[in-house]
Amino acid sequence: MGKISQSSLAQLSLTRLREFYRQPEAVFWVYFFPLLMVVALGIAFRNKPVETITVDAVASPAAAVLAEDLAGDPRIVFQQYGEFECKERLRTGKSDLYLNRGSGRVDYFFDPTRPGSVVARDTVDNLLQRAAGRVDPVVSANQEMTETGGRYIDFLVPGLIGMGLMGGGLWGVGYAIVDMRIRKLLKRFLATPMRKTDFLMAVMASRLVFMIPEMILLVIFSHYAFGVEVHGSWVVIVFLVLLGALQFSGIGLLVASRAKTLESVSGLMNLTMLPMWTLSGIFFSYERFPEVMQPFIKLLPLTPLIDALRAVMLEGAGLGMLGPQILTMAVWGLLSFSLALYWFRWTD
Repeated sequence: MGKISQSSLAQLSLTRLREFYRQPEAVFWVYFFPLLMVVALGIAFRNKPVETITVDAVASPAAAVLAEDLAGDPRIVFQQYGEFECKERLRTGKSDLYLNRGSGRVDYFFDPTRPGSVVARDTVDNLLQRAAGRVDPVVSANQEMTETGGRYIDFLVPGLIGMGLMGGGLWGVGYAIVDMRIRKLLKRFLATPMRKTDFLMAVMASRLVFMIPEMILLVIFSHYAFGVEVHGSWVVIVFLVLLGALQFSGIGLLVASRAKTLESVSGLMNLTMLPMWTLSGIFFSYERFPEVMQPFIKLLPLTPLIDALRAVMLEGAGLGMLGPQILTMAVWGLLSFSLALYWFRWTD
């Protein structure tokens, strides 16, 4: 019986692998789409030079003094126009603010509803006050931090890895099982001596073969394309990817254990993933949500995975520092697989 079990598990896993690689669109979505997301988001949120501040002034002899006072800051683009044209340029967003210097005072005209306009007003006022001789009572110095790990792309990549594991586990496992149920393949499996456990484990195992290389490829590509560094151990990262893949494969099995149509399983998977898409910190920190929500967010399956990946990649954390996250993921994986094994049905 043991040999039969091992043979069925191996053959089912190989069958799933062959079925996957015979579908070019599946290969694209698994291996190339995550890379395209990294490229798109990495370019969109790359480190950029400080944006310029467009400052207009009502043309007058006094405006020449303003030009001299602001000339030392490379961010300032200073121009002079008539008063009506200054108003129109500010109204249409062509400038951030305009100035009108009279006798002993400077009037700032800006839009308080535009953050850029408010920042421009404060920046220009600071420059003019300093040019007039203001001395700050507190001595300060600027220290620029340019080390890797503090950019948005460094924060984003662990979130994308977690998102990929979540999507691959739920769609790659759950969708495949319901598709086989619709095509009556599960009914045929029922007539064989294969155990339910072997079938479910084979589906999970074949998915792991796809997901682990996919995530490692994502990290390597991010490193060479955007300079994303891994400050911790690669062994720990592989372990977390493996544990995350098992966790979401188990959840995918659970979602698909009774679903009879592709529409129903799609709805269930979207319902399962939506809270994690929104709350688990893929694109921004979940600490922005109210404090009362934090315990619930930290119990979601995706949150501990992303937290652990960020701790390893950005902070160099070791395995011993990830106990709560690993425990949470292990509980989700074991619980979901056990429930899936209990509720799974071969046929309608």
